[in-house]
Amino acid sequence: MPLARPTGQIPDAAWTSGFREMTEPWKGAVGCLGVAVFFTMTIGIISWQALEQSPEEWVLRGRAGGMLWERRRGALLLRALPAGRTVAVIAVGGVPAAEPPPPRDRCWHDGGQFCYAWEEDAELRLSLEPPPAPATECYGVRWTPLRPDVMLKDCFSMANVSWYGGASIRAQRWPLNGAESRAQPFVSGDFSKNPAGYGPVLERYFLGSTGVTVTVAPDVPLFLSLESNRHFCLETPAGRAAVPLRYLLCVSPDVAAAHRHVGSQLAGQARALPDTALLGSPIWRYYGPAGSAAKIKRGLRSLAKRLKRHRLQEGVLALGERCTAILAAADHVPSERRKRQDSTRAWDPSLIQPLRLSIVLSPYASIASPLFLRSLRDSEAASYWLSLQPRFGGCSVPLLTTWKGRLCARLNVTSEAALSWYLARARRLRQALGAAYVVFEGAEGNAFLERAVPPPAELAGDRYTGALAAALATLGNATVISAGARSSHLPLFVQMSPLRSDWSHAGLKGVIPSVLHYSLLGYNFFIPDAVGGSLASDAPGDPELYVRWLQIVTFLPVMAFSTPPWLCCDAWALNLTRQCIQRHRDFVVPLLKKYSEEWLSLGYPIFRPAWWLSPTDPTAFTIEDEFLIGDEVLVAPITEKGQMWRDIYLPGEGHLWMDTSTARVFDGGTILRNYSASLAEVPVFVKTS
Repeated sequence: MPLARPTGQIPDAAWTSGFREMTEPWKGAVGCLGVAVFFTMTIGIISWQALEQSPEEWVLRGRAGGMLWERRRGALLLRALPAGRTVAVIAVGGVPAAEPPPPRDRCWHDGGQFCYAWEEDAELRLSLEPPPAPATECYGVRWTPLRPDVMLKDCFSMANVSWYGGASIRAQRWPLNGAESRAQPFVSGDFSKNPAGYGPVLERYFLGSTGVTVTVAPDVPLFLSLESNRHFCLETPAGRAAVPLRYLLCVSPDVAAAHRHVGSQLAGQARALPDTALLGSPIWRYYGPAGSAAKIKRGLRSLAKRLKRHRLQEGVLALGERCTAILAAADHVPSERRKRQDSTRAWDPSLIQPLRLSIVLSPYASIASPLFLRSLRDSEAASYWLSLQPRFGGCSVPLLTTWKGRLCARLNVTSEAALSWYLARARRLRQALGAAYVVFEGAEGNAFLERAVPPPAELAGDRYTGALAAALATLGNATVISAGARSSHLPLFVQMSPLRSDWSHAGLKGVIPSVLHYSLLGYNFFIPDAVGGSLASDAPGDPELYVRWLQIVTFLPVMAFSTPPWLCCDAWALNLTRQCIQRHRDFVVPLLKKYSEEWLSLGYPIFRPAWWLSPTDPTAFTIEDEFLIGDEVLVAPITEKGQMWRDIYLPGEGHLWMDTSTARVFDGGTILRNYSASLAEVPVFVKTS
């Protein structure tokens, strides 16, 4: 009988009885040992996960940088190599961000792309794109929603990054980090209609102090929000099937190189200058009697005589839209009646010489105006004015909106017939009134979005502003427009928005940030708001504010006045105004003409921030009360009420700067503490090396 093999099992009875016989201390020791083993295994698993699964994972890598996915925040990181510094953090919204992309993506066969899809939500595609310069590397980012209700949203962190560009705002900041704005369509607007909206000049371009740029594709229906000192967000609205969010990320060695390589080329190579004769011509806005054409003519002659008496007889007299309409009313009088009128009643531009005249038009027509009523009578309303198309047949209806408190129709810039008629009318009025310049107000905004109506594809976003600007450029380079969007290359002056007559960022403090913003986006030839501000404040007239404002605009392209100095201040301010106008002509205009040639060839801004010469100095990134003209003149005015001194940052380590008032020389890359600047002075430095 074969022997049975031992099974190696412990008899139940023996085990049970042995365990029961264990004392209480031994039972506790065994329990502690089990707990220790459990914790050791848990720590080992966690350590293995931490070592094997890094919180950051490369998803696309180039030569100068790459994109990583950070699991903890659900964010894309743009990192520069070889230093490994993070230049942008992009928090992802609209998808389950906690879900990490896989180690092996759908585009694994293509080393220049990374693809991943969040199931039923959105698809992400990253790609290496051709660089604009050898030292710059670019990445395409494309989010595609997989359901109509998915809202795509990418938020760019402001932590350790100063951001510039994008949209102008009511109280302009430089950088944008201090601005606040709810999510709204990225469309130019009129602050008088919507103070919380975006202003008249914007571009889909953002520049970071780390050397990163963000350029959004022009056909993306874009929303932008700004959360002060936290982030700005790019969004696409939900409810539109498969509308992707697309933008280009580029990284360069520093912020100045980034703008030279990317931002300066936004408008392409074909740039043209406006009429540089306006640069040396102060603008005097007419606010005299406007009840009739005869009163306007007398008022213009009176203002011209006053200017001549005060030795300010050169420049431009600027009429507003209402006065222009009154003077031009005779243009609609039948020719036989016009012949019977006394010829001496016609406007004669020689009455104000050597001053020249500018007039104002807009693409709006009041529904009670003869112009609009005539278009209805002639059945031309559908082609001349923006219209709503009926859903189920029938006639189109003009889209009505408000302009300066009146219910109006707006010119249809998609109609060749409407544009030809409008431009011919502008040429006729300019000739009839002998105007040297024509200002076109009301170019900003999207009338369809204002009425909560989806715009046609050809007028989506800011395409109205761009189309109108392109048409107005055919009138010649003596044209001024009130808005800019993808039109910085055109030979047009841009009229800045009115500012408040106070010391806030909506007033004097906002002048230099606006100058830097406009110039960064390519709009170097702008007309700033009038000295002292155009919008009344709660405080009465302030001579100190007027003088400090005057000192800033002396160094800008055009000096504009709404309140003459003899009405605002005493004889001292009047004399200072003469001096500033002369300094503008003799010192500033030659500089502007010199650097306008550089803008034509290279696209570099004429008015530059301090970081242009100190692109790696964090101190320079947040300076909003100084600006450079080209590379050789630094202007550091006073923007605080009652202040007679200020700190001045001199950029460009290794350079020397000379104070034009005292001839003292200082090193670049330093800060001058408590530098004197009396009411009669504005600190100006010229680079000497």
